[in-house]
Amino acid sequence: MSIRRFWSSPKTLGDVNVVTEELKKFYYKRLLPIEKHYSFHHFHSPSWEDADFDNKPMVLVMGQYSTGKTTFIRYLLEEDFPGSRVGPEPTTDCFTALMYGEEEQVIPGNAITVDPKKPFRNLDLFGNSFLNRFQCVQTPNPVLENISIIDTPGILTAAKRKFSRGYDFQAVLRWFAERVDRIILLFDAHKLEFSDELTRAFGALYGYEDKLRVVLNKADRVDSQQLMRVYGALMWSLGKVFRTPEILRVYIGSFWSEPRQRCDHYELIELEEEDLLTDIRNLPRNAAVRKLNDLVKRARFVRAHAHIISYLKQAMPTIFCKERKKHSLIYELPVIFTKIQQQHRVPAGDFPDCTKMQEKLLGQDFSKFKSLKPSLMRSLDKLLTIDIAGLVMLLQQQEQKKKSLPAVLDGEFLGTFRREQFSGDPFKEMLKDDEISEADSDEWVVEKYKPKYDEIFYNLSPHAGKLSGTKVKRWMTTTHLPNSVLAHIWRLSDIDRDGMLDNEEFALAVHLIEGKLDGHWLPRELPSHLVPPSKRLSTSSDTTV
Repeated sequence: MSIRRFWSSPKTLGDVNVVTEELKKFYYKRLLPIEKHYSFHHFHSPSWEDADFDNKPMVLVMGQYSTGKTTFIRYLLEEDFPGSRVGPEPTTDCFTALMYGEEEQVIPGNAITVDPKKPFRNLDLFGNSFLNRFQCVQTPNPVLENISIIDTPGILTAAKRKFSRGYDFQAVLRWFAERVDRIILLFDAHKLEFSDELTRAFGALYGYEDKLRVVLNKADRVDSQQLMRVYGALMWSLGKVFRTPEILRVYIGSFWSEPRQRCDHYELIELEEEDLLTDIRNLPRNAAVRKLNDLVKRARFVRAHAHIISYLKQAMPTIFCKERKKHSLIYELPVIFTKIQQQHRVPAGDFPDCTKMQEKLLGQDFSKFKSLKPSLMRSLDKLLTIDIAGLVMLLQQQEQKKKSLPAVLDGEFLGTFRREQFSGDPFKEMLKDDEISEADSDEWVVEKYKPKYDEIFYNLSPHAGKLSGTKVKRWMTTTHLPNSVLAHIWRLSDIDRDGMLDNEEFALAVHLIEGKLDGHWLPRELPSHLVPPSKRLSTSSDTTV
């Protein structure tokens, strides 16, 4: 059985692509002509391309340095990736896009921005200073088959704010915030600090709070009293910065694959981790909804922009005092926004930031602006009232199929000890016929440690020669390894997929746990030399079914 079969099937992928193709058609037919007519791209974001519709869901990981951004990504992937560095000082000095590829390779920023199949073509607007600090890492990791991850440089603290990055860091963050599906903002429970650059970074996320997930990381390193104080301080600080009536959800966790320190809030950390990973896991299922939401948001923004440009055009004199009138209109822009809201019933939330709009208007020639074109506005209204409504109905019809839509490898993040999880185990060794005899003759590397593993096995009181999942789980959790790691070890060890472990399978599980505690990475598929000899024939025969 191939691991890719566990992700999705062509049929369910087709359901998602139907909506995506319709969105693409509506954008090119109805919205893009209006954007070009009123020079929307000169004031706001560039036009969308095919790659913006076709790309996989993206997760942007950001935070101050040493909050565990790269470690968080390694925790999701369960392996290192090219160029990753971890340390107490700023070690990630560039934006890194982690994407799926059949072979490992690192693509420089200037090269990736000319690839029409990648959603990064418009990043060339930020110049070589940024592109020299941007790279795409392709690696054959199963998690990246359905999502892409963006690692960011650590946000500088107050002590380091005098250093210049050489590019507009806030503008780059906003470019990614507009296009990603999730923004993971990490804080360190040990050093909660809000620097000037962090506050400016929050400004780049304005309008995209619905994508934001805040994580208070390394929570197992503080006691419950300290955690309560840090959590309260973080909530208070976030409330001052974002100024929204809704309270941002803050997840408490310790996202790395090493043993956690035992603390009073250990179970809380496990539950919070499961909630966050569930959210990330479901991103591919909700990709079509997110793209639909972004298109509607952009269409309403374009409509407000068209009314602004048309008003300024009509208010300009034909011949004399053009420059004076221009500056007068820019100064009165807040009043103009109010007039447009009243005359055309455009909601205030659809308008751009007034101060930024005034800055951009200073360098524009108002005489080149276009008046309101009724045919384009009717087309835009049809998009918002009829076309989008039809797509919403299509999505509702597919709601019953949602359980079969692709998700980020369920067992990878939220593997439990329920038997139904084992019916499609993607981690079995794929042995060829000519390798079976060779595997049978190989010595089982766990054999020499089996006596001490058997002692643990029999102390847990097996029934009919096997331990139930409940008993094994209770023992496994005493190792303080994260649940996702233990679940992966269970999947590797339960070779016959019966939801229980015999003495050989249990010995294999303990051997894998000890290896993980010693700092080794777990294999994604069980190597032949780890398969118990009594299980090798049945395992190889299962893979041929």
